[in-house]
Amino acid sequence: MFTLAEVASLNDIQPTYRILKPWWDVFMDYLAVVMLMVAIFAGTMQLTKDQVVCLPVLQSTVNAKAQPGTSGKADVTTVETTTGQREEASMRTVSFGSAPTVTPDVPLSRATSSQYQPAESGQELKKEQKDSSGRKTNLDFQQYVFINQMCYHLALPWYSKYFPYLALIHTIILIVSSNFWFKYPKTCSKIEHFVSILGKCFESPWTTKALSETACEDSEENKQRITGAQSLPKHVSTSSDEGSPSASTPMITKTGFKFSAEKPVIEVPSMTILDKKDGEQAKALFEKVRKFRAHVEDSDLIYKLYVVQTVIKTVKFIFILCYTANFVNAISFEHICKPKVEHLIGYTQFECTHNMAYMLKKLLISYISLICVYGFICLYTLFWLFRIPLKEYSFEKVREESSFSDIPDVKNDFAFLLHMVDQYDQLYSKRFGVFLSEVSENKLREISLNHEWTFEKLRQHVSRNAQEKQELHLFMLSGVPDAVFDLTDLDVLKLELIPEAKIPAKISQMTNLQELHLCHCPAKVEQTAFSFLRDHLRCLHVKFTDVGEIPAWVYLLKNLRELYLIGNLNSENNKMIGLESLRELRHLKILHVKSNLTKIPSNITDVAPHLTKLVIHNDGTKLVVLNSLKKMMNVAELELQNCELERIPHAIFSLSNLQELDLKSNSIRTIEEIISFQHLKRLTCLKLWHNKIVNIPSSITHVKNLESLYLSNNKLESLPAAVFSLQKLRCLDVSYNSIAVIPIEIGLLQNLQHFHITGNKVDILPKQLFKCVKLRTLSLGQNCITSIPEKVGQLLQLTHLELKGNCLDRLPAMLGQCRLLRKSGLVVEDHLFDTLPSEVKEVLNQDTSIPFANGI
Repeated sequence: MFTLAEVASLNDIQPTYRILKPWWDVFMDYLAVVMLMVAIFAGTMQLTKDQVVCLPVLQSTVNAKAQPGTSGKADVTTVETTTGQREEASMRTVSFGSAPTVTPDVPLSRATSSQYQPAESGQELKKEQKDSSGRKTNLDFQQYVFINQMCYHLALPWYSKYFPYLALIHTIILIVSSNFWFKYPKTCSKIEHFVSILGKCFESPWTTKALSETACEDSEENKQRITGAQSLPKHVSTSSDEGSPSASTPMITKTGFKFSAEKPVIEVPSMTILDKKDGEQAKALFEKVRKFRAHVEDSDLIYKLYVVQTVIKTVKFIFILCYTANFVNAISFEHICKPKVEHLIGYTQFECTHNMAYMLKKLLISYISLICVYGFICLYTLFWLFRIPLKEYSFEKVREESSFSDIPDVKNDFAFLLHMVDQYDQLYSKRFGVFLSEVSENKLREISLNHEWTFEKLRQHVSRNAQEKQELHLFMLSGVPDAVFDLTDLDVLKLELIPEAKIPAKISQMTNLQELHLCHCPAKVEQTAFSFLRDHLRCLHVKFTDVGEIPAWVYLLKNLRELYLIGNLNSENNKMIGLESLRELRHLKILHVKSNLTKIPSNITDVAPHLTKLVIHNDGTKLVVLNSLKKMMNVAELELQNCELERIPHAIFSLSNLQELDLKSNSIRTIEEIISFQHLKRLTCLKLWHNKIVNIPSSITHVKNLESLYLSNNKLESLPAAVFSLQKLRCLDVSYNSIAVIPIEIGLLQNLQHFHITGNKVDILPKQLFKCVKLRTLSLGQNCITSIPEKVGQLLQLTHLELKGNCLDRLPAMLGQCRLLRKSGLVVEDHLFDTLPSEVKEVLNQDTSIPFANGI
């Protein structure tokens, strides 16, 4: 047999699970324990007490009325009562007839073995028998034991024999049914995580701080109470301006906390300023709650399992009640037994008594009463389960009582667990809701962020960029620290990968701020902050993944001069451009778009009248539609890079004010259309680099005002004489082609200042090259040049000379006559530099200390 402790262990659950045990589950657990005790008590009594006691029914007694002559004689029946050890038995003589007499109990040993008694006791026995005038049954002790055992199985109903064991089995099933959802692996794991997270959320210092601030928010009564109070309990948080997001909370709609200005400074620091450890734990809790919600909300297994086990208990109750009520009357004290062993005993019928009948009946009635109570509770549980939708949970009441109006409603198993917790204490779900609120999480991030990024720390991260402007770059923070807006002398602010960036009204202090970078940072601004940015911001860089990430306020910055958009501007299937209207950008001069456009957005024409520079950098997507370019009559600089253009677009020829054209990294093979550039009188710079151009047409001579021509990284094999007829040419770049000869006509370019022919096949430098006395930069590296003419000394304005990667064995001493050339501007192998005379090397080394001086 199993012990009571082993059975009771079926009902044991973790102490922390008590928050998921509503009153009916607790009550049913106690009822199950009582029913268990009843079953064990009944079983114990049935095992330790006698079962039945039987006496024969004499034939003379049955025929007593038919034979009146025998009425003077009495039938003697024996009633046997045994103890647990069966050491002693007694006989009771009952007289049937007109004058019955009842004799006192006589020990069975004397009744059955009187013939073996000594002589002195024999006379005494005869006297007793004579006085009783009864009749012996002729049964000995062993026969009575045999009949008792046989009639126990034949005459006694099965329910009287097995009631304690049935009660025990039923109770165990009910106990298992009540706690199965705590032990089933797929539900146990979720419940364990939920209870663990719930306990941590309940005890978290952030929960107390958030709720205590909410209790004081927007309450005049609380303000008056705080103002008039002389002292406050230490456990009450009043929250200082430093520790809580107040009027400066960076959101478009103000949701900051409001406090009385006359409030005495009696805050408790531990409540106002969250410890770093507590803040990190709270952040971890937010992440755990988020992941747990996503994991649990997608199924309703816990709810279904709880409903199923409740239905099982109800069906079990109905079953027990039905058959138990039917058999309750079967437990009787008297039973008739006909064992059919007359050949062994001599009697055919016995009358038996069930010694435990009275006690078992009382226990059974008690058990039925407990089952009825248990069943009514089960029915109430089913009513509760289906009365309201338990797979939906609303935090509406919590939202009304707190400032966390964004607490979402939950569903499925997550909702069911919260409903169960509410039956224990609604304060748990109220405190738990704090960790479902994004507003609460953002407040925690702001507090932690402001404590970590102080004014002094931010000042250390300020640097000077290439334009000598003070710049601050913030990368992958949870928000924008408040101290940033105290850096009033900042010129450039870069915010990168800050998804919850909010710009408060304090930005109006940054009077020097004119450039803002938002890299994957859809910043929100308050109305006051927007007014400041609209009037003062001049340059804005926005990098995004989808066009929808561009903040709406960007399109309203009327004083913006430069706008840089980097990201995917196409909507689904490239059917349309998702860029909003740019009509409000009335002063926009420079528009830089780096995207995957197939056509120029029509919205760009909104700023066409005043746009002076348009840059489109594609990612290799072919730009097909360019008709919008014709409307940009004032564009002076146009860049169409990496757009898979095969020819120069005709729309460009309408841009009469165009000064610089850059068609870098396209697939242009021929530039025969270059003759049309003669109508672009202001065109001075043409960049056709990184294409597939094979030759330069002679019609290039018609572009007379050209000052810079970039043809590097193409497939040119020669330079036509037409190029050298461009008398205004100052910069010529034909690097990284296959040019073998520099034409002697190069001497005609008297205004040439920069000549780049690096990475070609040149082996001889014509003397006419050195007639270009205005040359400042001469790049001759990575060619096949074997010697440098002495006439290089005529280039008095030369500051940069690249000769590295050639076949030179020495350098001309005339380099010393190049007064502006220094060693830093001479790119050559070290061993060649050593071939120069010492006096030349001294001249070239004069600038040794200049870099240090400039650095200072």
